[in-house]
Amino acid sequence: MKTTAIIGKTNVTVVMLKVMLGLVPGIIAYVWYFGPAILVSVAIASVTALVAEAVLLMVRRVPVWPFLTDMSALLTAWLLALSMPPLSPWWLTVVATLFAIVIAKHVFGGLGYNPFNPAMAGFAAALIAFPSQMSHWSPPSMIAATRTDFATDMTHVFREFSHKAFIIDAESMATPLDTLKVQVANKQAIADFLYMPIFGDFAGKGTEIIAICYLLGGLFLLQQRLITWHMPAVFLIVIAVLAEFFHLLDPTRHAGPLFHLLGGATMIGALFIITDPVSAATTPKGKMIFAAGAALLTFVIRVFGGYPDGVAFAVLFMNMCVPLIDTYTQPPVFGRKPVKIRPRESP
Repeated sequence: MKTTAIIGKTNVTVVMLKVMLGLVPGIIAYVWYFGPAILVSVAIASVTALVAEAVLLMVRRVPVWPFLTDMSALLTAWLLALSMPPLSPWWLTVVATLFAIVIAKHVFGGLGYNPFNPAMAGFAAALIAFPSQMSHWSPPSMIAATRTDFATDMTHVFREFSHKAFIIDAESMATPLDTLKVQVANKQAIADFLYMPIFGDFAGKGTEIIAICYLLGGLFLLQQRLITWHMPAVFLIVIAVLAEFFHLLDPTRHAGPLFHLLGGATMIGALFIITDPVSAATTPKGKMIFAAGAALLTFVIRVFGGYPDGVAFAVLFMNMCVPLIDTYTQPPVFGRKPVKIRPRESP
């Protein structure tokens, strides 16, 4: 039993470490374009996740060290921190991480029993509870009028975010999606906005490079056979097809596929979030249905909903559908003859 437990724990740790390694290219690009403040947010989320994990394990009277070192809490912290604005106040990162670990993970029984993706649950909770703080994004270095130093960034992280202290540019990371949503009334402005070159004056100004780096990390996960190509491919194809369809209907209001594929949380969602083996569907056909549903909901929320990006809410909604999806997509069991029930003979 001990050997089995150690092997299982080691496998979980190795998997989590490899997934975190796959995030490294995206983190490097993130730091290059948005500054090193994101590393502080990742550190705050990591410490909060480990402390919360340890406390909950002790409360549940479960051995702390084996589960604390399986790296699942750290991976949740990384995904959550990378989904939030780089200059998020420290308390916002702490609150979101506590919700992810305490409510989304341990309330349901811990790793392997959580029906919802903890990182996306924490992100959604922070977005609903603190929409103003979650909508403030610093401009990338290439378009910032005045690039602040690290000390100034830390002032914003460890104090309440202030518009007076730092002017926020509206076009960075997920906010191109927000720009597209709030300015649809001005069709000419949107037409100019949508036709910006993807690697020149693209509205994301670095978002596309970060997305490509996440794609490289995802290819590493594929090479290591930690994920299969099915879920990411279905997710990206559905978003691209929907984007192209609506773009052809009205190119002055709807962006094309590249905008949606390389903007927002599309790439990290396709490769690192919907592929979560715990909260996603488990059957082969069910995984594809899960990915297609998440992509459809993501696009609908982006284009017609009240939030600029919908990956988190789409994933959480599809998490609720997993039991139903798995029930109706179970493959047949081979190697067993069906049991025939004979009618009872009358005496």
